[in-house]
Amino acid sequence: MRLFIQIPCLNEEKTLPMVMEKMPKSIPGIDEIEVMIIDDGCTDRTVEVAKSLGIKHVVKHTGTMGLARAFRDGVDYALKHGADIVVNTDGDNQYPSDKIGDLVRPILDGKADIVVGDRQTSTIKEFSWFKKRMQSFGSWVVNKAAGTHIPDAASGFRAYSKKALLQLNIVTEFSYCMETIIQAGNKRIAITSVPITTNKKTRNSRLFHNIFEHMGKSAGAIIRSFLMFRAHSVFKWSSVVSAVLALCVFVRYLVFFFSGAGRGHMQSLLVGAMLFTWMVLSLALLIISELLRIHRRLIEDQLERTKEIEYSPAARKLWADDEENELRDGHVTRH
Repeated sequence: MRLFIQIPCLNEEKTLPMVMEKMPKSIPGIDEIEVMIIDDGCTDRTVEVAKSLGIKHVVKHTGTMGLARAFRDGVDYALKHGADIVVNTDGDNQYPSDKIGDLVRPILDGKADIVVGDRQTSTIKEFSWFKKRMQSFGSWVVNKAAGTHIPDAASGFRAYSKKALLQLNIVTEFSYCMETIIQAGNKRIAITSVPITTNKKTRNSRLFHNIFEHMGKSAGAIIRSFLMFRAHSVFKWSSVVSAVLALCVFVRYLVFFFSGAGRGHMQSLLVGAMLFTWMVLSLALLIISELLRIHRRLIEDQLERTKEIEYSPAARKLWADDEENELRDGHVTRH
């Protein structure tokens, strides 16, 4: 069982030693532990510090590409190097490295394929009352969209089994956190959480400038992920509601018509016609969304099979040979 611990980094030369200080050297049930950093356009000595700390695996971005891309490229690298479990933590030392063993335990025990570290945000002193409420509300929205029960949907301290990673497809450009939970819930991937405590804050977030920017970007990611899997439910309810309202309005018009007052209630007929038109459009969009949903499932099944081949032992041998040639020539893995 091979564990890869990936650390996305953007100028983390000061905090990376703190992350590595309590990094586990062994975990029961894990045969090998590998640590990797994703250099997301660092302009300081992060890479040099990582190598001095014994980190051999480096994925390099020539420019800052964001957390979601860093996560995708890190997972790709880990799976190509035989990872059975991938843990994601942060380079700012927010998450406790010594709890990685607890994080992967549900996967090792066969109880889950994704494990999220629950920061217990209501107890974090650095969070304002408003931020705590928004974190709680955001997690509630994500769980409603996914059909899950994850108390801290925004937590980036996570463990993924290889099986889960083969099924997940990250499409957002902001953060993968919300999207992977919604995908897991809709794809019936077993997901759970374990309580953790966070370390003392070392710097402000580089993902966003303020809570409102974070809320806006998170809302966009949630809506996109929800529509990817549940657009048909939106159009289904739209057609049902518009049909019921149209029927009520038409009945109202007919009642007045047969009572001899129909001419004075033409507005009911017009409103009913508009609602009926909306119902027809909703039904058409419902059919289209169902066809797209089926098409997406077929494509994702094909993509999963492709990933299984790409990350197979035979393919890994080819990647290892290519990497050996790159190292011999003095190259670094780039994305």
